[in-house]
Amino acid sequence: MAMDASAPNNLDDYSPSSTVIKFDRPISLLRGPLPAGPSDDPSAGPYVLAFRDSRAWASSFIVCERKIVAQCEDGARIGCAVSASRKCKPPWWKAVVGPKLSDLKERELCEAREMAECFAAAKEKCVGFARDKCLLPFRDARIKVWKGVLNLNSKDAVRLIGWALVPDSERNLWLMSQMGSMCLNGWNFGGTNCRASELLGSDECVQCILGERQQCRKNQP
Repeated sequence: MAMDASAPNNLDDYSPSSTVIKFDRPISLLRGPLPAGPSDDPSAGPYVLAFRDSRAWASSFIVCERKIVAQCEDGARIGCAVSASRKCKPPWWKAVVGPKLSDLKERELCEAREMAECFAAAKEKCVGFARDKCLLPFRDARIKVWKGVLNLNSKDAVRLIGWALVPDSERNLWLMSQMGSMCLNGWNFGGTNCRASELLGSDECVQCILGERQQCRKNQP
């Protein structure tokens, strides 16, 4: 009886390499669902997608910007190479006379010079192009924030600062009592969201992206 060619050679091989199927690691979500607010469009659903914090938002902006710049520069290299070849192309009559070694060397230097000048200008345009493409969607993107942080008044701030002055042995009981008092007074610790543009001026990461980035480059995530 002939053996089926599709059957494995060793049916008793139960090693991990033969029995375990490897899957690619899942890609973590950049944004997670949060309940929509009163100002959100109800037809869009009860949830909105928001970055987990401003650092995740800023990191995503930088990665997106770099990818667009890289893609733009790849296209610019091709375009500059074609442009340099056309500009440095020898006149038609030299093809009739016959090319010389000096002519080929001169064309090589010309193409290298034109390519460098063209690509330098293109790189600056790619940076501006990438920023313009990322700026609008990320400016309107939502970031998770704590309601308590948004609604914190001076009285509540004094309470939380006082936590640091309480002895370690009494901190837990003191903090529980203060949190209970804040909740009774309407101080909400739940998570909400706001657009990145609403955090401009109050959040360092958002300020580094939407504000003066030159002052924040060394602190970028």
